Amino acid sequence: MPKRVDHAERREQLAEALMRIAAERGLEAVSLRHVGAEAGVTSGMVQHYFRSKDELMAFALEVVSERVQARAAAAMADARSAREEIRALLTSLLPLDEPRRVEGRVALAFVSYSTVRPELAPVLRQNTTGMREHFAEQIRQVWAGEARLGMTPSQAATGLLALVEGLGMHLLGEHYEPEEALGVLDAHLELLLGQSMRRSG
Repeated sequence: MPKRVDHAERREQLAEALMRIAAERGLEAVSLRHVGAEAGVTSGMVQHYFRSKDELMAFALEVVSERVQARAAAAMADARSAREEIRALLTSLLPLDEPRRVEGRVALAFVSYSTVRPELAPVLRQNTTGMREHFAEQIRQVWAGEARLGMTPSQAATGLLALVEGLGMHLLGEHYEPEEALGVLDAHLELLLGQSMRRSG
C-alpha cells in the first residue's frame, strides 16, 4: 500500500529547505532545483506543490511569520504588565539563539528581496504594521493616554521597532554581544517607559 503523504507537512519541509539555503547563501541562491536537492526530492516534486520560486518564497515567509508570532505570544504569556509585555515581545524578536539567528537571516534576505519583488512586500508590511499598532497600544496604557518625551505612542512604537531591527542586524553580524544589545534595549525602555525594565533575556 503506498505511503500517504501529508501535503501540509511536505510544503513545510520544502519551506524549511528554502530557509536553510537562504540563511546560508542568501535568497539569490534559491531555485526550485536547489530546494529539491536540499529537501531530498526532485525539482518536479517541488513544482507539484509550488508553481514557481516566488510562490514557494511567499509560503516560506508565511511560515517564518507564524513562528515569530507564536514565539512572541509565548514570550508575552507570563507578562504581568504592559511594560513587561513590551519587553518580552521585543526580546523575542532579537536573534539571541541559533533558531532566531536563522530566522533573522532569512527575514533580512526577504526584506532585501522584496525591494525588487514588490508582490512579497505586503506580508512584510502587514507584520510591521501589526506589531507597531500593538506596541503603540501598550505604550498608550503605560503613558495613560498622554504624549511624552515629545512623541506620540505611535512614534514611540515606530522607534522601538527600528531600534530592535537595528540591534538584530548588528547581532547577526556579530558586532555586539547579546548582553550588550539587551543592555541597550533595557536602557531605552527605562527612558521611554520609566521604572526598571531589566529582566533576564
